[in-house]
Amino acid sequence: MERFRIPLLLLGTLAVGILGGVLVTSREPPPPAAPAPSQQAALGCPAIPRATPLPREAAAENLESPEWRGRRAQLDQQLQGVDRSRAGIVFIGDSITQYFDPGLWRQFHGHRNPVNLGLWGDFTQGALYRLANGQWGDMRPRVAVILLGTNNTQWSGKPEDVAQGLAEITRFIQTRSPGTKVLLLGILPRGATATEPLRAVNAQVNALIQRCADNESTFYLDLGPYLLDREGNLSEQVSFDRLHLTMVGYGIVAAAMEPTIRRLMGE
Repeated sequence: MERFRIPLLLLGTLAVGILGGVLVTSREPPPPAAPAPSQQAALGCPAIPRATPLPREAAAENLESPEWRGRRAQLDQQLQGVDRSRAGIVFIGDSITQYFDPGLWRQFHGHRNPVNLGLWGDFTQGALYRLANGQWGDMRPRVAVILLGTNNTQWSGKPEDVAQGLAEITRFIQTRSPGTKVLLLGILPRGATATEPLRAVNAQVNALIQRCADNESTFYLDLGPYLLDREGNLSEQVSFDRLHLTMVGYGIVAAAMEPTIRRLMGE
């Protein structure tokens, strides 16, 4: 487990700062600035141009699953009590985002007026539907973090189609809120060892969406290496079922993301 010792040390350092009041503050993040002309040309991931016709993964879809629709409705209801106009950072994802460890969520992001739009079992097309049908609302966050795609590839989504879906989510956000900086996270590793077949598929998606990063309006970060040991194994200490994260796993990814998020937030 040598690979994730450094993030754990970083987590400890950040925790000291948080508990000491260094990171926790009552100030509201300032609204995002309008994009500069050079940014406007880069909005929407031109490295992955919109396909015609769009693949299923890139078209908003009200998924037929009653369980998914029930969870979406529940999240809709929860959001009614949230002043999303004050959001400083928004996380969009599936169960890995939805079940972000609550204590770590508050410690790392509580001062940023965060909004969690994670939904268990979601796909890129489902997230597009949710965003376009009320869950994005009037938000103008400084940063939007996207972690999606592992469910798409599990259900035989092609890497290029999943990447197209993630590019469409990026385009949606930057159309609604041009000043928001989008941080695309690479699909996290799954399976106990490096021989897990879906890892190769997800790596193809990651290689495609990495091209979206212009480091002005769109950014990319691969957290996978922080979660694996040097042989590429994913420990139960990090991921209890070799997909979803433990508190240790969430600590690793939160600490690994923090320098990038602080920079994008202008902190």
